[in-house]
Order: sequence, then C-alpha cells, then structure tokens
Amino acid sequence: MTHIAILGAGAGGAMTANILRRKLDRNEATITLVDKSVEHFYQPSFYLVPFGYLEPDQSRDVRDLVHSDVEFVHDAVTGVNPDDQVVHLEEADEDLPYDYLVVATGHRLAPETTPGMVEGWEETDTVYPFYHYEAALEMREGLQNFDGGTFVVTIPDTPFKCPGAPLKMAMLAEDYARRQGFRDDAEFIMTRNADHHFGVQPYRDKLYEIWNERDIEFKANTSVTEIDPDAQVIHTDNGQIEYDFCAPVSPQYGQQAITDNSPLTEGDDEHDGEYVTVDKHTLQHDEYDTVFALGDCENAPHSKTAAAARKESHVVAENVVRAMNGRELKPGYDGYAACPLLTQKGKAMIAEFDYEESISAPVETRSNWIMDVNVLPSVYWDLWMRGYDPLPV
Repeated sequence: MTHIAILGAGAGGAMTANILRRKLDRNEATITLVDKSVEHFYQPSFYLVPFGYLEPDQSRDVRDLVHSDVEFVHDAVTGVNPDDQVVHLEEADEDLPYDYLVVATGHRLAPETTPGMVEGWEETDTVYPFYHYEAALEMREGLQNFDGGTFVVTIPDTPFKCPGAPLKMAMLAEDYARRQGFRDDAEFIMTRNADHHFGVQPYRDKLYEIWNERDIEFKANTSVTEIDPDAQVIHTDNGQIEYDFCAPVSPQYGQQAITDNSPLTEGDDEHDGEYVTVDKHTLQHDEYDTVFALGDCENAPHSKTAAAARKESHVVAENVVRAMNGRELKPGYDGYAACPLLTQKGKAMIAEFDYEESISAPVETRSNWIMDVNVLPSVYWDLWMRGYDPLPV
C-alpha cells in the first residue's frame, strides 16, 4: 500500500491531507500528517484581533480538522532523507518512511534576528510583532493606551507571508486613530526595503492614492537594522525613526529541519537554501520525483498567502495521485494568489492575480469587507480546511 507523508498541518498541509483522503480509497494509500503543534491558527485574524474586528479565539485543534482516516503524528520533523525516502522525527523511535512526500512546513518566524525586537516585545508595551498570535493579542490591549504619537510598521528584508498584512495594519491603525478622535495627533509610517509597498498593479497605484489622501507615509528602500526599545528608536540604513508604537513584521525563513537537514532546498533560486525547489506549475520537486511542496516553504514565484496554498493543495493532491498511477503530471498551478486589502473599517479591496496578470478590479467596497471579516473565516474552517472548494483549479 502507498504511504503518503505530509509535513506541516497549516493551511496547505491540512487541506492536502483531506483532499487526498477523499481521492484515494483506504486500500490504496495511508496518509500521515505530521506537525509539532496540535493548534491551527486562522492567521488572517492576527491583524483583525487588535482592532476588535474578530474575537481572539481563532484557532482549532488540527485533529478536529482532518479526516478521521488521516493519521496525525504530533511530533517535530528534524530532517528528511529523500534518497532513503524517510522523515526524521524528534520523539519517535523510528524514522517515518514514505512513498510520496508533501512538504508544507511554512515559514519560521525569527524576531530574534532583528536586534531589539524580542526585547521590545517582552519588556515594553510599545513593540508588537503581530505575526505572532500572542503579540496580536497583546496589541489589542496596547492599542487602548495609544492616543497619539508615531505608529510605525516595519517589513523585513526577507520574503514574508501575506505581503498585504503590513499595509492593512498601517491603514487600519490610521483609521482607528480617526475613529478615536486623535488622528491629528498621530503619524503613520511603514518601511520596506523595496521600491514600492505592494508589488502588483493596478492595486499598487490605488493604494498609493489611498495613502496619499490619508497621509500615511511609506519609506521605500529602507532596511531595519535594530530596534532600540529603551530609546524607542528604529535604526535603519537610512537613518533613525522614533516611534511611540511599533508593529514590526518578524524576519522569516524556511524551517531548519528542511533547510539544514535535507537536500530539498538546494537549487539555483535567488533564495537558495531557504525554500524547497519545485516546478512552479506541477509543484513537484525539481530533483526528487516523489516529493511535492506547497505554500510558504517552496520557491514558486507566487505571493505567499493562504489563498495560494488553497489552490496549490488541489494541484498537489491531483499530481500525487497521477504519480501513483504512472500518469503525466498536470501543470495546474498558475500562480494564483489573492489578498483582501482592508483599507478602513467597512471597506476593502481584493487584490487577485496569478503569474501572468491581475484578475480583480482595484475597487474598495463594503461587500469586500463583509466577505473578508464576516464570511471567509467560516468558509476557511468549514470548507477550505476540509478540502472542499467549488472552484479548486
């Protein structure tokens, strides 16, 4: 019987496990899902919880999300040997063998790689790296004491998941200040080591229009080198920025079990060593035919969002089944990604695009807000995470 191992129970891994379980009979394959955590978070809530737009309880037990015939192994992956087709685990007495491997290990948040970020988070009430669930919860309380001053959002030089989230944080914070009546006493700044704050047109120009109207400052081509929480100063390669409230995005990397203890990330990609190297359409590894990858951990040139993982999960599941049956793989992933850009309370714009072009119009509407805040969480938990999707590919 074929054994399929899936590493990572985030959006991509859990969805793929459930899709495969429905595609394959019990006598065709066993499916094992491995993760060091049993808690699955709805990560889009992390920029909504601080402003009270979603309640803090936005997590589920992975074991309640996946099909009962998917074996869940609560253990940490320490390495992969694709030549022997085994996964090394921290607690298990034996390696986990596989016939096909799906890597969906996501990003590793590394706030400690920016000097002062962890100290600011742990020792003050002015630094909240909100990509961490705990920091998002603490920021909810911290905002209640913010009534003016300089609010700074910083973006790391590394690739990072959900490129729209820092922009949403800046816009929602500015909107919060207006609604609380202290906008004239506050300044809002975002930094990024790039020419623009958002990479895809026509959404970029629309965002610039919004930011100019609302006096939100973007500091382009700016790298954060250190946060000094005692002086409340951010050091950059373009000088210093004083802050009263700092919402930094933590630097992000591949999981060390994959980057350091497997050959799966070795390739010619510009981020060689951090990401599993795959064909950008089939999502099969470029050297090991029995290995596939999806989501934030691989090097396909798409935006790292749950929407991308959702589309990829169907492609990976389809191609694993095709590989099992000796059939040609389907180049089904077109780089699709989507990002609801919440611009203020009650309004949002949907940025939707693939490898070739933008798809949706850059229009702010209330219906987009309702879809993202009121509808998508239930769709995420009850449909997408279960592997159901009316338009999968």
